[in-house]
Amino acid sequence: MITLNSLKKYTLSILLAASAFSSGEAAPIVKARLDSSNVMMGTLSKIELTVEQQPGVKGRLPIFQNVAEKGYVGVCGDSVELRAPSSIDTTDAGKNMLIRYEIPVQSFDSGYYRLPAFEYVAGVDTFRSNRLELKVYPFPNVTAETPIADYANVADPENKSIFDTLPDWLVDYWWVILLVISAAVLGWWLWRRYRKEGHILPKKPEPTPYEAALAALRDLKAKKLWENGMEKEYFTDLTDILRTYLYRRFGINAMEMTSRQILAALSSNKETKDKRPMIRQILDMADFVKFAKVRPLPADNVASFENAEKFIEETKPVEKKEEEDATGNPSNDRAAGKKNGNKKGGGK
Repeated sequence: MITLNSLKKYTLSILLAASAFSSGEAAPIVKARLDSSNVMMGTLSKIELTVEQQPGVKGRLPIFQNVAEKGYVGVCGDSVELRAPSSIDTTDAGKNMLIRYEIPVQSFDSGYYRLPAFEYVAGVDTFRSNRLELKVYPFPNVTAETPIADYANVADPENKSIFDTLPDWLVDYWWVILLVISAAVLGWWLWRRYRKEGHILPKKPEPTPYEAALAALRDLKAKKLWENGMEKEYFTDLTDILRTYLYRRFGINAMEMTSRQILAALSSNKETKDKRPMIRQILDMADFVKFAKVRPLPADNVASFENAEKFIEETKPVEKKEEEDATGNPSNDRAAGKKNGNKKGGGK
């Protein structure tokens, strides 16, 4: 039943609208349209809301006044969600101006919904659109027998290389793995070298008997033993140097021999046979000093040292020059020398 107060309100609204547009101004026309009235639960659809009005009139949609709080406006008991307009487009439509709103709509509850009319406020007047109907379908039931699609395989990259087939940790830390392998190989090689040779670092080459004897003579000379009255120590060191040289150079165990035995051993060696007088002088002088307590003259000391040095120099190993070629004939240089010698002899 329409009451008197309701009738007065409707009458007053009609009179105000008529007075506002009595000057010939047309009232705004608000229309709403759904892209699709049948949607699946959770999917988005769009509402196209158009407002046709006189140019210069400012209007607004009060329903989206507090949309920023939640990000959406709930209608139909919050079963349907209206998002803020995704786009607003204004175009000329003859004498009027056409404003087009695109409003996303979504629902997560299946059912049939009758959406409320959109209110458009222009000045002090409010205008309403037509109402829309939306039907939301639920997802089909999934049972144990319903096949479920698995995840799709990862697509192969373009320009695939061998590194794409390797694990990420191997690609990222290949240099660490290379260092570990290199260290392991180096450690294994050093261990094998130590087991085989008894040392890791290469040993310094030992001096030859000739080099060791000359170095010992230089050290003996630097001590200046006989100059300080230590003739016995001088000849002891000098003979020890010679005995060691004979053992290392010729294999003569001179450290365990007497002077006579040493001279006999030198006589049986063709390299030392003609150099016995030098060794005899040293050994005789050493025996006089050590056993007969004879104090030699400075010249005897110098002569003994020079004889030892001369003996070592004349018996040092010499590389043998090739005298003959592969056929057993004398080398070219020697043959040429013989030929020149014969010529000279013939000239005489």
